[in-house]
Amino acid sequence: MSTVSPVVRFPIGLAAAGIAVLGMNRLMAHTTEGTTPPSVAASVLTGRPVDAAPSRLASVVHYLAGLGTGLLFVYFLLVAEQLTGALSATTVAGTTVVLYVLMVGFFILIPLPRATGLDDTRRSQTGLAWAIAAAGYLLVLVPATVGLSLVVA
Repeated sequence: MSTVSPVVRFPIGLAAAGIAVLGMNRLMAHTTEGTTPPSVAASVLTGRPVDAAPSRLASVVHYLAGLGTGLLFVYFLLVAEQLTGALSATTVAGTTVVLYVLMVGFFILIPLPRATGLDDTRRSQTGLAWAIAAAGYLLVLVPATVGLSLVVA
């Protein structure tokens, strides 16, 4: 994978992220809070309660954040590769863990407390639903990114 130019790796990350967001959507449909996590972002942006937040805005933010996270994953891999001198399974796993912690930590610390219309119980359930969805996203993103990179290498 390290033989693949960053110019190629970023579009691969973007394509893999698109696939991962679609997988994440399927997983979110089976969690207790469903599409509440994307609605949290729309709630923060509009000041409306989560259940009244514009669904189109929630979808746009969700997809843009998912695509951006794919690019961030590729960037983190490139940085890890530079720091360690090589890209290995350990480097990919470490990068994945760091990104997961950032995804969940950001959601729980920044938008979730600012969203309106959620009681403490629902806020907690939404945080858990997001943690599950983020794990599912990475379970698709990482192999898709690595696999597509190996195909073009």
